[in-house]
Amino acid sequence: MKIFSADYVLPISADLIENGAVVVDETRIAAIGTREELIEKFPEAAAEHFGEAVIMPGLVNCHSHLEITAMRGFLDDVEADFYSWLMKLTTVRGEKLTAADVKIAALAGALEGARAGVTCFGDIGRFGVAGFEALKTNGLRGILFQETEFSPDDKTAAEDFTKLKDKFLELKATETELVKVGLSPHAPYTVSRRLFEKITDYAVAENIEISIHAAESNQERDFFETGEGFFAELYQKLNLEWNAPKKSPVEYLADLGVLQAAPLLAHGVKVSDADINLIAASRSKIAHCPKSNAKFGHGIAPLERFLDKNVCVGFGSDSVASNNVCDILEEARFATLSARNLPDKKRFLTAREIIETATLGGANALGLGREVGSLETGKQADLIVVSLENIAQQPLHDVYSAILFASNARDVLLTMVAGAELYRDGAATKVDEAEIKRRMKEIGAKMCRQSEKSGRS
Repeated sequence: MKIFSADYVLPISADLIENGAVVVDETRIAAIGTREELIEKFPEAAAEHFGEAVIMPGLVNCHSHLEITAMRGFLDDVEADFYSWLMKLTTVRGEKLTAADVKIAALAGALEGARAGVTCFGDIGRFGVAGFEALKTNGLRGILFQETEFSPDDKTAAEDFTKLKDKFLELKATETELVKVGLSPHAPYTVSRRLFEKITDYAVAENIEISIHAAESNQERDFFETGEGFFAELYQKLNLEWNAPKKSPVEYLADLGVLQAAPLLAHGVKVSDADINLIAASRSKIAHCPKSNAKFGHGIAPLERFLDKNVCVGFGSDSVASNNVCDILEEARFATLSARNLPDKKRFLTAREIIETATLGGANALGLGREVGSLETGKQADLIVVSLENIAQQPLHDVYSAILFASNARDVLLTMVAGAELYRDGAATKVDEAEIKRRMKEIGAKMCRQSEKSGRS
């Protein structure tokens, strides 16, 4: 048993505690309160005081792609064209990177998150096992959503589902208390109607979490509403039949019955009020990825309207191939500023509700809110310590504001999951960071050489 204290404790589910403390007993929180009362109550417990800092729940990144961490910056030259970006990503991942490369990349991405105070991931992986093992090796909590292959043909739905289910069950056999497995039908434009129905039926019957990229871009919306655009051109090249349903992607998913599984919908940029009502009524969730959306020029998802409709929202970094960093504090800040800058806003989102979104909101979005996301007696001891000593954070008038608007990943002092320290004072405790960096540089150099050869051919 150990008492961790600091000038501030931020439970999220209760008001800020000045000169607060959290008692950790093995994997769980045994008590929370002021430093004085807990030291008196638990006189035999070891105690550590962090001083000018805040102890708070770990941040939740509810939409990532750890396995493509090696592509940080590699696709920036084609990001103005979403089709070209997707094609380059698919080619490099499938033909240039080995399974070992992908595993190292995922390991590096998970470590980056731990250093930034992320204790829980909702990670989507085409390879699956890479992100799954990366979370386990780093000691993190999360759900690995095993993703579908490109599978838009109804005629192969049965075969496509069998392949996906086999991958899912192989991972599920090695689930741990910390890392679970879900399913990800990639997107409405890459998954056939019949495959969506099979995955949904299976997920509902077996109580499996699912996550879907949905309503992300104008191109996706055009494909569904008018049958035009580059997705339509891709279907033509592949001799795939497509009859536009003449409705939004969210309405399409609702009509298929997919929303009855209450999926976690990543992005949700191009949504109408009717779409938001469908999301809210089905208790589906949103993974809000504002920086990735902006980097592609896709637009700004209506965070304010989601929250005001009581839609469960968490923040996601997306991949570092389309964001470049995994820093949920930065993601939360960007989300707030973007929402406040919209001309049709009704109100200013507050720092307190945004910090809640970055913690308990993300946990709820992953179906883990009963165990993590807030500091409460009996919950898992997933917590972080954020320093407030930097000159850029001074003077301190409001803790929520200081965390949201004046802090970032570099201010994190400690990251803990289930009572185990994963990162402290600049050093990882579960993995060899120097070796991971060395391997990542080798992978980056190889990718550059292969890219140069492709350019000359």
